[in-house]
Amino acid sequence: MTETRRTVRLKPKAEARAIRHGFPWVYADELVTDRRTQALEPGTLAVLEDGERRALGLVTVNVKSKIIARMLDRDPEAVIDEAWFATRLRCALDMRERLFDAPFYRLVHAEADGLPGVVIDRFGDVAVIQPNAAWAEAHLDVLAAALRAVTGVGTIIKNGTGRARGLEGLAEETAVLSGGIDAPVPVRMNGATYMADVLGGQKTGLFFDQRPNHAFAARLAKGARVLDVFTHVGGFALAALAGGAESALAVDASAPALALAAEGAKATGVADRFSTRQGDAFDVLETLGREGAQFDLVICDPPAFAPAKPALEAGLRAYERIARLAAPLVAPGGYLVLCSCSHAADLTAFRNASARGIGRGGRRAQVIHTGFAGPDHPLLPQLAESGYLKAVFFRLD
Repeated sequence: MTETRRTVRLKPKAEARAIRHGFPWVYADELVTDRRTQALEPGTLAVLEDGERRALGLVTVNVKSKIIARMLDRDPEAVIDEAWFATRLRCALDMRERLFDAPFYRLVHAEADGLPGVVIDRFGDVAVIQPNAAWAEAHLDVLAAALRAVTGVGTIIKNGTGRARGLEGLAEETAVLSGGIDAPVPVRMNGATYMADVLGGQKTGLFFDQRPNHAFAARLAKGARVLDVFTHVGGFALAALAGGAESALAVDASAPALALAAEGAKATGVADRFSTRQGDAFDVLETLGREGAQFDLVICDPPAFAPAKPALEAGLRAYERIARLAAPLVAPGGYLVLCSCSHAADLTAFRNASARGIGRGGRRAQVIHTGFAGPDHPLLPQLAESGYLKAVFFRLD
């Protein structure tokens, strides 16, 4: 090291064992926050010590966040430079290249890929970085340089939006860091073509995490009438049509998202079987119920109703309501797919809320499949939050 590293220390009663066994976070009430620590700039690198002053590794510190420290490297002497980032990125890239034939995937899934608070989605020659932690914001130029060197992408976009940045005390900002782009990026998945707005769309422009669940739903969709609620840019609907669905109605509150979905339907060659309806999902489901509409396959993939524990009860009620409104729309013997991307709602709680809603909707169901995010969204075993996505497939009587 060229300079003396700052140090931070766990409180005597804090559990150092979890950190030693791979847990990547230190919460604010676990760290000694004396005047020296309080003065550290968000994103400062420091050596984390246990209560007996034994080094546990190199962390990044943000006293403005409830996650006050994030483990970067078990080596307290590690230098966080372009070479360090390149090593992490090459490891992540190697796995994705083994799994996918084309360069369209989540390249970095935050803590699970050793880059806490960092998400990188790749769209061919375009990469979108979400620096959701203060340290990543501070090292963004070096990270982008390593990303160019390792992947060869020509265009890199910073998507600095979302709830996670607010929790870190970071401002919202979207910027082109290198290259340029002036149109949505076509992405081929599961036989369909999706149009990703990497500059102005939700998150990075496309949700790669649902890819395996789209594929499973497509197997149920042959000859089916499909309703896809919270479709974003075509989500389950386009995969279902590519899989042989008779028709698909896509519902979303966002007119720009539905326009991209329609472009995707045209590019996929299924525009004649694809239709859209803009509106609040709950309102549209109620309207369809009054109209007596029936579908063979209904999918509801809402945003996170329970993004944190304080919102859990309200979120579970919202999931139950979605199930209650959607269940009557499913034709006898048809299928209902309910999804949750809420960190706070685990699989059991979400499935139980969904089952209650189906029962309140007057239907009886059996679970035929449970899906999760694809392998480009790896799960860190010590961090349950990295395995956030659940998709439960029901067959209704």
